[in-house]
Amino acid sequence: MAKRAFNFSAGPAAMPTEVLERIKVELSDYHGLGMSIMEMSHRSKTFEEVAERAATRFRKLTGLGDEFSILFLHGGATQQFSLIPMNFFRTGHPVDMVHSGHWTERAMKEMKPIAEIRVIASSEAKKFRELPKVQESDISENASYLHYCSNNTIFGTQSRKFVFKKNVPTVICLLYTSDAADE
Repeated sequence: MAKRAFNFSAGPAAMPTEVLERIKVELSDYHGLGMSIMEMSHRSKTFEEVAERAATRFRKLTGLGDEFSILFLHGGATQQFSLIPMNFFRTGHPVDMVHSGHWTERAMKEMKPIAEIRVIASSEAKKFRELPKVQESDISENASYLHYCSNNTIFGTQSRKFVFKKNVPTVICLLYTSDAADE
């Protein structure tokens, strides 16, 4: 392997050499099928097994139960911040937002032309150095949905516990890191 660089940014980071070697092999021939995973039908048994394994691992990592749907969508977080209200916002029913910092600000920027937003909890006054406190009573029964961004990568805060309200859909944008502070 060539000289390795290390990237310590909040986003992409260096991957272990053994993972890169496996990707190199499987990129042209996934498990002896003669094609990469990117070339096969998303309806094929092989691809469905990969997606199910990923969802199972994600549930284990996050502690999410079967009552939650896990969607694998392209476009990155910013695109999802606009696609979610396009699909879930109902006129006259604001989106209840938990404002945890940078990613919530990005989400609200994308949502603003589409949906009415109601911030129900925020730690902005504390410069997002801690997670906002949310109680079930803060969530409107009239909300289109409740929106959380799980972390603020700038200050390293990350929520792994969420408050829910019966009959109000909840969208959690999980921007997971293993070293973020729990509250």
